[in-house]
Amino acid sequence: MPEMTDQQMRQLMERALGYSKAEACEINIFGSQGGNIRYARNSVSTAGANEDTTLVVQSNFGSRTGTVTINEFDDATLARAVQRSEELARLAPEDPEFMGPMGPQQYAAVNPKAYSRATATITPEFRTRVAKASIDPASSRDCTAAGFFQDSVNWQGMMNSKGLAAFHRQTGGSLSVTVRSNDGTGSGYVSRDFNDVSGFNPESTSAIALEKAVASRNPKAIEPGKYTVILEPEAGVEMLQVMIGSMDARSADEGRSFLAKAGGTRVGEKLVDERVTIYSDPADPDVPSSPWIGDGRAVGRTNWIDRGVVANLYYSRYWAQKQGKPATPFPTNMIMSGGNASLEAMIRDTSRGVLVTRFWYIRFVDPQTLLLTGLTRDATFYVENGQIKHAIKNLRFNESPVIMLNNIDALGAPIRVQGSMIPPMRVRDFTFTSLSEAV
Repeated sequence: MPEMTDQQMRQLMERALGYSKAEACEINIFGSQGGNIRYARNSVSTAGANEDTTLVVQSNFGSRTGTVTINEFDDATLARAVQRSEELARLAPEDPEFMGPMGPQQYAAVNPKAYSRATATITPEFRTRVAKASIDPASSRDCTAAGFFQDSVNWQGMMNSKGLAAFHRQTGGSLSVTVRSNDGTGSGYVSRDFNDVSGFNPESTSAIALEKAVASRNPKAIEPGKYTVILEPEAGVEMLQVMIGSMDARSADEGRSFLAKAGGTRVGEKLVDERVTIYSDPADPDVPSSPWIGDGRAVGRTNWIDRGVVANLYYSRYWAQKQGKPATPFPTNMIMSGGNASLEAMIRDTSRGVLVTRFWYIRFVDPQTLLLTGLTRDATFYVENGQIKHAIKNLRFNESPVIMLNNIDALGAPIRVQGSMIPPMRVRDFTFTSLSEAV
């Protein structure tokens, strides 16, 4: 099915609701269309386009729920789906944490930068240009490129028998590129994403990964230990996503979180350096997102860390009601305030440290202290007396983002990565525990 307008989604969901005989009924539409291209070993391996729309019917009798998903929308199919969801609901067990559908909600206006017609109409020829922008320069410099580019326009609608109606359309795209030197010793990486392709340059983006691959050849080993680290945004975002994703109120209240303490939580307490403010805002022009989440709750700007202080936790509707708290939704994006230090200045002002392109394979060691372990990857460098001296072999770290954000030395201007705005950071006493021979 082609891209749907809000009016088309409304009409389809109203038709489905018209067949409902349940105590409560909710209809959701999820749709997307777009394309992709994948390449490896300096050659395109796959390319394609996709177009898909699904409709989900959820029926309730008391706290019993039945759900059916369809992708055909004629009247007979809609009627059968609604009937089947009601049959399943009557058979389902009662849900002790069930929350009934909400009534009409007030949603903020969608930032117009969330939707770009240029992105919605990307052609196969443009995707070919993206691949060529990686492959040709890599090949000319004795390197091999691999990458994945995808673009899409997405639409979502929600309507229920209590009168709630919500709609959102958004475009997006992303490119991730890994370039390896042909001698097998160097590797570089870059990732970028966007709503509007008009501001995206595949040539300059791919060049970042290529330059890192060339510069990281023949790495040397250094002793593990505590180092000042300069974290590029691709590295910082991996740590911060785990932290913000762990700010769940129920986990804290039940003592399973780094934000738990005897008799309560750490909301209102200073947790990290006062230069750190992390918030979410669906109206942000750099990373616009939906003004509502999947259960229909409205999303506005929310501070999670405010000048070093824990400002909010996110709640499910059930847990908010149980605790008598506002039902603060999960963030739809993440924005960290930055500073005015450039990456070059951070390097210049470092007497002995490590420059990290990115982390990967991050896993929990201890959720209650948010202690994580993971590895550097795709170009890690030793810095001495304000200069990059040489590439180094990858290192395993054991570190908590809470400690990391307490040891900040400098912050740069945020850039967009993985749908978030993250600044480069220089951090003292970051703990590396062992070497890794992987490139």
